[in-house]
Amino acid sequence: MGDSIGTLSDSRLGRLAVQFGKFGIVGVIGLVVDTAVVYALVFGVGLEFFAARIPAYLAAATTTFALNRAFTFRGAADAPLYRQWATFLAANAFGGVVNYGVSVGLEAALPLAEAHPVLAVAAGSLSGMVLNFAASKHLVFKGA
Repeated sequence: MGDSIGTLSDSRLGRLAVQFGKFGIVGVIGLVVDTAVVYALVFGVGLEFFAARIPAYLAAATTTFALNRAFTFRGAADAPLYRQWATFLAANAFGGVVNYGVSVGLEAALPLAEAHPVLAVAAGSLSGMVLNFAASKHLVFKGA
């Protein structure tokens, strides 16, 4: 049994699963940043949820970029930091739009999500995760 697990983790599919797992861990950290900024802006400053999602997304995307660069896709061809960050934001834009749309739609439609924005933020994050993983792996951190 131990040999089959070792073989799986050495396979292309196994390495992809490990990388996706790391991406998910980084995503959870991004979710914490995203939620913290939303709560600070909505409950601390009085900003509307739909407006708070934009700076919160940028803060979370910057955090996840840095962590994915250092942890998930370590060893990828290194472009200059500013260029790779801009590419990361651009490559993940579609997933970001999906994330934003799901979170804002849920917050507007469901009283539970309006009362607890973390639910809308989490649903948005999950909805864009697979798209963002594919974009990050194939467009931003090539070769990792």
